[in-house]
Amino acid sequence: MKLHSKRFQQFLPISVEEAWSFFSKPQNLNEITPDDMNFEILTQDISKMYQGMIIQYNVSPFPMVKMGWVTEITHVDENRIFVDEQRFGPYSFWHHQHIFEEAEDGVLMTDILNYKPPFGIVGKLMNHLVIDKKVNAIFEYRTKTLQNKFGESMLLAKQA
Repeated sequence: MKLHSKRFQQFLPISVEEAWSFFSKPQNLNEITPDDMNFEILTQDISKMYQGMIIQYNVSPFPMVKMGWVTEITHVDENRIFVDEQRFGPYSFWHHQHIFEEAEDGVLMTDILNYKPPFGIVGKLMNHLVIDKKVNAIFEYRTKTLQNKFGESMLLAKQA
């Protein structure tokens, strides 16, 4: 089984607490997800993230394709890290770490993503042709959106 790993980093000129407050609210995913994904949170009453939280979404990874996605927040260390893992959805495996580190004049955010597309060799081909580029585009969109929202930042590293 081959997992695909990606690492993204971004500096934002805000406090760790402000970054945590924004990212730990699942409803803010709408703001940092490209419009063409038609991201829709189905779970109600998600005011504060906690370990064990289940969140349901609809997402359109490709035009005319709508999929359900269920994630569980499996680890929370406030103002430092949280992890979301897919329970049901478009991937065979999805594990996403969100890490927040206090830095001079701001916060360094690191995303470590490990995923595996479904459908064996077909999924491997789809990853090469489409999925890898789509994941990169999502994080590029997020970087630009966060720059506009919180001020000038810089993408420090794109992927491992």
